[in-house]
Amino acid sequence: MCRNIHTLHNFEPAATDDEVHAAALQYVRKISGVTKPSKANTEAFDQAVAEIAHISRHLLEDLVATTPPKNRELEAEKARARSAKRFATA
Repeated sequence: MCRNIHTLHNFEPAATDDEVHAAALQYVRKISGVTKPSKANTEAFDQAVAEIAHISRHLLEDLVATTPPKNRELEAEKARARSAKRFATA
């Protein structure tokens, strides 16, 4: 799993189109093995990002959550705490 792709489901406020696009871009970069496609591959690369972002948005809209939405700031703080603990020097 790409470490840069974050969970976008069940947050308040909901994921923005920019967040969905960024996740799609990271996914396409990961599976294609390139961060910037050649001119010959740019159209296919961009089309894949757009299609994946589109279907991802539909998925996020259709998923049903059984728990209350998570708070973005609180989840970000938890992630920072985990990172500080993980990368703390002894």
